Amino acid sequence: MADMLGTAPHGSDDLLARARALLARHPLVDGHNDLPWEAREQTRYDFEALDVGERLTTTQTDLPRLAEGGVGAQFWSVFVPSTLQGDSAVVATLEQVDGVHRMIGSYADRLALARTADEIERATATGRIASLLGAEGGHSIGSSLGTLRLLHVLGVRYLTLTHNDNTPWADSATDVPVVGGLSEFGREVVREMNRLGMMVDLSHVAATTMRDALEATDAPVIFSHSSALALCDTPRNVPDDVLAALPANGGVCMVTFVPEFVSPATAAWRVEAAAAAAVVGVEARDWEAFGRFTAGWQREHPKPDATIGQVVAHLEHVREVAGIDHVGIGGDYDGTDTFPVGLEDVSGYPRLVAALLERSWSEADVARLVRGNTLRVMRDVEAVARDLQTTRSPSLKTFAELDDTR
Repeated sequence: MADMLGTAPHGSDDLLARARALLARHPLVDGHNDLPWEAREQTRYDFEALDVGERLTTTQTDLPRLAEGGVGAQFWSVFVPSTLQGDSAVVATLEQVDGVHRMIGSYADRLALARTADEIERATATGRIASLLGAEGGHSIGSSLGTLRLLHVLGVRYLTLTHNDNTPWADSATDVPVVGGLSEFGREVVREMNRLGMMVDLSHVAATTMRDALEATDAPVIFSHSSALALCDTPRNVPDDVLAALPANGGVCMVTFVPEFVSPATAAWRVEAAAAAAVVGVEARDWEAFGRFTAGWQREHPKPDATIGQVVAHLEHVREVAGIDHVGIGGDYDGTDTFPVGLEDVSGYPRLVAALLERSWSEADVARLVRGNTLRVMRDVEAVARDLQTTRSPSLKTFAELDDTR
């Protein structure tokens, strides 16, 4: 514990006890977890074969470790790779949604479906983990606002505008720019999400897309799993000018734990891995193929470890630039292979909170970080939707109608 926190051993047990007590009072709301994709890959959503109610060795997430981590609400990512497009992406996303609903039903004594901030609070009051859905990538809607609306009906409460590849209407952080941010249809997607009460998630998108979305939205935005560009130079992180715009917008940046996004050494390792992969015809933005490549490549090129201290530095940078009301946590567990030392799985959140307390974060500020800020954003998005639904009808615009000249 002392090595993880950088403190003398005599204070470590007290810090961890304080952290656990704080999380018991303010159960953490985490913005992003990819367990559903692991369930798909490992057992095709067979929750008898992959019993997440027991401690597992093949995932970073299960219900016992979520409880140990003080997690009170989890956004489950209904992610599908952006190598899937069109109808194939929509079908796979619906299967992911179905998988999450069945997981919640299979563990109804410990999980509760939540679609609003109030439903999160009600789940907490019953001692269950509130379970929310987030769709990771605009390819999941197949350039259809009707599909977007039906995902909302099914409980999806945020859409990440892109994943690793561009959509026809939005540029990704890790693809070659095509539309220069958001196209006109992309702006219509944002407006329709505002009307529905679906949060606009700007993780994975290009900085130009971030700025266009902030200009187009009537509601607060989120970054469900991104860190600070100023501390780790990777396109997946958020530049300071965008962080500085969050107070006016009301949004929140949920700092992620992915080593490549928090550690400059690990980010540099990934750049080297991407170059090596390109030599054999593997693109780094192909999430599955690149993951298979790096699994072998790192045997001779070990990935540098990230630390809890580096995660703390990102949290403090976002707090400094955007303000304490605009920072949250999005671990991205089961979305990558390694995590910072001490945060290897979802049971590690108390160690992060202990590190913040050691850095003299007040308990009130930690409560904002782990829970209050995300609930406030959700309530603000819900309020905007209620107002817009009295003045704005569902959009009947189509991609072809708005962007056919691009």
